[in-house]
Amino acid sequence: MADASQIEAELAVVGAGAAGLYVALCAAAAGASVALVSATTLAQTASYWAQGGLAAAIGPDDNAELHELDTERAGRGLVRPSAAAVLCAEAPERVHDLERLGVNFDTDRAGTLSLSLEGGHSLRRVVHSGGSATGRRVVRQLSALAAQEPLIEVLEHARADTLLLADGRCIGLACGDGRAVRARAVVVCAGGAAALWARTTNPPGSLGSGMALAYHAGAQLADLEFLQFHPTAVIGVAGREGYLVTEAIRGEGARLLDADGERFVDELAPRDEVSAAIHDLLERTGAKAVSLDMREVDPTLFPNVVDTLAEAGIDVTTQLIPVAPAAHFMMGGITTDLHARSRLAGLYAVGESACTGLHGANRLASNSLSECFVFGARAARAALEEPAAARGLTPNCVELVGEVTQATRTALWEHAGLRRTRDGLELLLEDPYPLARLIGACALAREESRGAHLRDDHPRTDTELDATHTIVSPDGAVSFERWE
Repeated sequence: MADASQIEAELAVVGAGAAGLYVALCAAAAGASVALVSATTLAQTASYWAQGGLAAAIGPDDNAELHELDTERAGRGLVRPSAAAVLCAEAPERVHDLERLGVNFDTDRAGTLSLSLEGGHSLRRVVHSGGSATGRRVVRQLSALAAQEPLIEVLEHARADTLLLADGRCIGLACGDGRAVRARAVVVCAGGAAALWARTTNPPGSLGSGMALAYHAGAQLADLEFLQFHPTAVIGVAGREGYLVTEAIRGEGARLLDADGERFVDELAPRDEVSAAIHDLLERTGAKAVSLDMREVDPTLFPNVVDTLAEAGIDVTTQLIPVAPAAHFMMGGITTDLHARSRLAGLYAVGESACTGLHGANRLASNSLSECFVFGARAARAALEEPAAARGLTPNCVELVGEVTQATRTALWEHAGLRRTRDGLELLLEDPYPLARLIGACALAREESRGAHLRDDHPRTDTELDATHTIVSPDGAVSFERWE
């Protein structure tokens, strides 16, 4: 960890999850110096807890075109085709690169990568490491490599709360502890915003800080109304509230049951369908949970889920798991192109902080980790082509503003949850936290129901809004923009 208050690097990377680590390692492999800002100790980021795998067209019966078709189908007419094409074409190579970096993915006895089936996919194409411990395994290995890499300076327990601007571009950042980094470019990999909702699968720090920081510096945000709710988060179990039970378990045959023990939904439909079906059932019956039945699933495939729930008193081989939807993944974020460039020169974004249009209105399962690596590699290459910051410039400082309260989290859950109305969304416009107000404004502007955004007062999908994304400009104006 650095002691100097002023650090010179070619790249500054905010966030040390899967995306940030990979960007840093790619840049270092190209011979560039990197300052990697991590709010936690390495290997304790949100990515560490990711149970899903990496979606990649690796199987003999699969190809990028089929993967792209599933991505676009899940995204409900809002996926940017060029972003999906990039992700689906490049994901297999990123899997192989992670293997080269020492990540051990699950294989069969012949040494062939094991592929899982998850919701929305038409065939098995998700690679895992340690069953449902993929995030843990990947982040642990990449963290070890970053810690040993002499070109990467890791700033642990540091929060980037200021961006440095000069001549209309981003030339660095400053942290709350007084350390500052000057660089060719800043790459924001700070994760998503799902912890802004009261019920969430995310760790407490996933509050959209990277999005808010970029926005206040002059970057555009997009599609903030699209927050995906994971259908199977544990509810009503002390110490495990919001614990995510991976979708891969349903891919191996687990069923969702109502109070009478009957199936009521296709468990492998895209997440928006499954979450909406559970929510509507709970609303009709007044129940707090539905049951996930994995008694017929081989428990050795998912050891961390089995062990975690056993610690909470649930034997998944004999008992049902109480689950309900929870806020999980933000499809919107900092508007970027296919090389992760934001609309503020020198500022890049990768992963859940970014919005390329890849996920549309509903993310296809396990595309998110693949996104971190595909667009992380692209970001590193593009950012290193930025001009070096001119010497002698006195930068303007743009600080992160606003504190998140429990009242804000409750308001977002109640008014921007699985079902929304104009009256509820208008209440968000008065919320003290700026990002909550922007989420409300985007959701108000989209007068339709599509994917994860369901308006009770506008229940139909408006085909005129196909391929049309909600843009928030730095002045707070909300408009629509068509991304072909």
